[in-house]
Amino acid sequence: MSRHDRDFDALPAGPAGDEAARERLARKRAGAKMGWTVHALVYVGVNAGLALISWHSGQDWFVFPLAGWGLGLAIHGAVVWLSAGGAGLHERLLQAERAKLRRHTE
Repeated sequence: MSRHDRDFDALPAGPAGDEAARERLARKRAGAKMGWTVHALVYVGVNAGLALISWHSGQDWFVFPLAGWGLGLAIHGAVVWLSAGGAGLHERLLQAERAKLRRHTE
């Protein structure tokens, strides 16, 4: 369960609680996606500048920060985009485990 989904589950049941939970969860998810977008834009801008400096110096060293930071950006993207919705892998696994536990306790 992502931390966003835990926040949703922790709120009291009822129409007012559900609506407030959905709003808070939507804001957190939108903020996380916006954070990744800013991260990606900074990545492109900085690495474009590094590539220009590298090419002007006649060396290809820019690929090292490009690859290292790219890996971090990819991990950040996976966390934000794959765990953000109910269709995420973690959520599906969690629901499967809940179903198994319900069968064993019945």
